[in-house]
Amino acid sequence: MLYAARASRTENQDAIDAAMVGMLADPKEARAGITEVHFLPFNPVDKRTALTYIDTSGHWHRVSKGAPEQILSLCNSREDIRNKVHNVIDKFAERGLRSLAVAIQDVPEKNKDSNGGPWQFVGLLPLFDPPRHDSAETIRRALNLGVNVKMITGDQLAIAKETGRRLGMGTNMYPSSALLGQNKDATIDALPVDELIEKADGFAGVFPEHKYEIVKRLQERKHICGMTGDGVNDAPALKKADIGIAVADATDAARSASDIVLTEPGLSVIISAVLTSRAIFQRMKNYTIYAVSITIRIVLGFLLIALIWKFDFSPFMVLIIAILNDGTIMTISKDRVKPSPLPDSWKLKEIFATGIVLGSYLALMTVIFFWAMKETDFFSDKFGVRSLRYSSDEMMAALYLQVSIVSQALIFVTRSRSWCFLERPGLLLIGAFIIAQLVATFIAVYAHWGFAKVKGCGWGWAGVIWLYNLVFFLPLDVFKFAIRYILSGKAWDTLLENKTAFTTKKDYGREEREAQWAMAQRTLHGLQPPETASLFTDKSSYRELSEIAEQAKRRAEVARLRELHTLKGHVESVVKLKGLDIDTIQQHYTV
Repeated sequence: MLYAARASRTENQDAIDAAMVGMLADPKEARAGITEVHFLPFNPVDKRTALTYIDTSGHWHRVSKGAPEQILSLCNSREDIRNKVHNVIDKFAERGLRSLAVAIQDVPEKNKDSNGGPWQFVGLLPLFDPPRHDSAETIRRALNLGVNVKMITGDQLAIAKETGRRLGMGTNMYPSSALLGQNKDATIDALPVDELIEKADGFAGVFPEHKYEIVKRLQERKHICGMTGDGVNDAPALKKADIGIAVADATDAARSASDIVLTEPGLSVIISAVLTSRAIFQRMKNYTIYAVSITIRIVLGFLLIALIWKFDFSPFMVLIIAILNDGTIMTISKDRVKPSPLPDSWKLKEIFATGIVLGSYLALMTVIFFWAMKETDFFSDKFGVRSLRYSSDEMMAALYLQVSIVSQALIFVTRSRSWCFLERPGLLLIGAFIIAQLVATFIAVYAHWGFAKVKGCGWGWAGVIWLYNLVFFLPLDVFKFAIRYILSGKAWDTLLENKTAFTTKKDYGREEREAQWAMAQRTLHGLQPPETASLFTDKSSYRELSEIAEQAKRRAEVARLRELHTLKGHVESVVKLKGLDIDTIQQHYTV
């Protein structure tokens, strides 16, 4: 410990130097009785620090701490010593501990630039670098939002797996050599590197060029890729990523290469950024669907009425509708929206299909209303209101109110992902809608504008119109769900693939289904490895890509439940934490 503390800075310390010096009874012991000659700071090439000093006897020494492989190379250690050191490192790594090696040499030349005598290996120190207290919760929330989290670390593979287990992000991790197609496990040997990167939970022992390559490969597979980092070696990957995020204590190079710079420690603010951006995107999408729907609704509705009954709707009343609509629609920017539970995109087919169907339905509503008002006595017979069929000015007022109410009410359907009455809108939107419709109702009831060919139709007709719009408003959510379901492709799969009556296989494919079930059970219980060659043959759609995070979440949850609720998992967890050799323990488990 004393040698490691001497090879550390006593001021302007990084986390490792602070830990080494802090382990001494008195931090001043790190320089007590010696005279510092030269300090070699850590760099990514040498991966070690070193201090040249003079002791009280006037002898020169040099002490170094750093990555075990670098220190072993300095000491030119024998093979048996290397094996012992690697065994200790592996046992530390299984417990999530990093290893730091220490060595010392004499400097008989008494020159700070001289090579000195042979290095002597002193020992290994375990370092526990725990994740932040909020890291596990941040990763869990990211997975729930459909964001796949990957760990890219320079630490050993065993450390990465243990850290991934503790953070609940899965242990499906591989060494950096797998990125080059080397040292791949038999179960993933058939996978191309691109798919391996996509499906893995992380990689260990990586270098800066590996980080850049991982980001590049993910982008080539149509992923929106975010990258967090703090050092100079992270700058290329931060610049390449779609969203580069520099953490609070990042270097200037990392900050300049990033799109977002965090000002507080931790990564939990990234979740807030994801939710905020999805809320903004949802408002933009809501407005787009509304704009498409209302345009088709106005144009098609008035066109059919003009062609069938030669009835020209007043341009001035169209202007009034536009003004009131614009006043209400502006409040969408402050509306309370529910962010998408999964990554979203501009699904133009869904947007235009929804707009066309809803707009056409509302136009048909208006045509039916005008037909019932002009050609029949339905409203007079059922609700006791006077007939308007002979007063075109009063029909103009009634038609205006019907169009105004249902046009603005449409926003409550387009703004929600589920039933419109389950997602509470913002108070500003509700207030704007109520005020606009009160104005529209008073215009329809009391207005007597000769230049606009409008004459008030009375409160009786206003009540009938509100009731008519309410009845025909209810099916709008059903149309919205039906369009989304049809465009998802599930409807056609159900119709064309899952109907056994359409198949030509013997017994409707019964033997094949039983074989698939048996293979799934054998794989589930570990009796047969999954066939990786056919795991990813289907072309991934955007929805399928978002399921990768769901798969990672399932793996993490299975690992957590296994440790919590099985005797085997509990035993292995305790053994790892206590540093015992599990191979010497006779393993008997009860299922």
